[in-house]
Amino acid sequence: MPRDDDHTPSLFSGVPEEQPRHARAVAAAAAREQCIALGRKLPAALHLGTSSWSFPGWSGLVYDRSASESTLARSGLEAYAKHPLFRSVGVDKTFYRPAPRAEFERLAAQVPASFRFLVKMWRGVVERESFTPTTAPSAFLDARVAEVECVRPAIEGLGEKAGPLLFQFPPMRLTNARPAREFLAGLRRFLAGLPCGPLYAVEVRNRSLVGAELGELLADAGAVPCLTVHPTMPDVETQSRELALDPARPLVMRWMLRANHEYEEAKDLYAPFDRLVEPDDASRDALARLARAALDAGLGAWVIVNNKAEGSSPLSVERLASRIVG
Repeated sequence: MPRDDDHTPSLFSGVPEEQPRHARAVAAAAAREQCIALGRKLPAALHLGTSSWSFPGWSGLVYDRSASESTLARSGLEAYAKHPLFRSVGVDKTFYRPAPRAEFERLAAQVPASFRFLVKMWRGVVERESFTPTTAPSAFLDARVAEVECVRPAIEGLGEKAGPLLFQFPPMRLTNARPAREFLAGLRRFLAGLPCGPLYAVEVRNRSLVGAELGELLADAGAVPCLTVHPTMPDVETQSRELALDPARPLVMRWMLRANHEYEEAKDLYAPFDRLVEPDDASRDALARLARAALDAGLGAWVIVNNKAEGSSPLSVERLASRIVG
């Protein structure tokens, strides 16, 4: 865990924090009895949720009224957390800029004790070429920067409500075996340099990295792979086999994007994310099988669902939950 006597200044100390604005808080939509009954059947160790919560099209599904994206971002989480099936949420904005401890404390105060956040870590530590302040050196695979800017604020601000801390690596140019070996060696050093305690999850977007070497590296570091449904990757059951999942560690999965669409294409096609446009039964069944296996083994399981998976992540979560406990 972080040391109390460490006063390393933040690379982003000069960036002003967003100030909350006054807005009438939304309330939770009235849940259907079928959804309430389904929520009662879900194991406590299963954490289902969506990628973020600020979608105006979820009026009637998650929220009691229509509200702007900015209003939901500021004040929608409390209503979101009252949904019978939502026990987690992906915090995505921290990928673009680290959040201070106070911001995580504000989020934690809005959800029940059993709720767990999956937090994406800042892009600066996972991208070779990403935005950084002009005065800051490259932070790629810099464990010290990750600890100060990402890990410490999240775990101290969220406390027991901190779930997986996700390092999502974008597709990399790995033209042959050498750059792949160099990346894996750097990843090993990076994970070894992080503070012990949190559940670290690593998501890659290169098929060539999905194999026993990455799986063993993560197991040795006490981290877990994040299995992802995404066009750049093999299906999640193949990922689980090739990575040789550690049977003693929780399962983390994200259902992100159908194979037949680019991200922006799916976004345009599915908005406002209030209905299932293209159901993906194969992915849903695979995610359910893996989640059930983890739960049967007494392990925790996270499944975070994106609107671009089928068209509406709240409805995808409902169908996935039914498949898991059905």
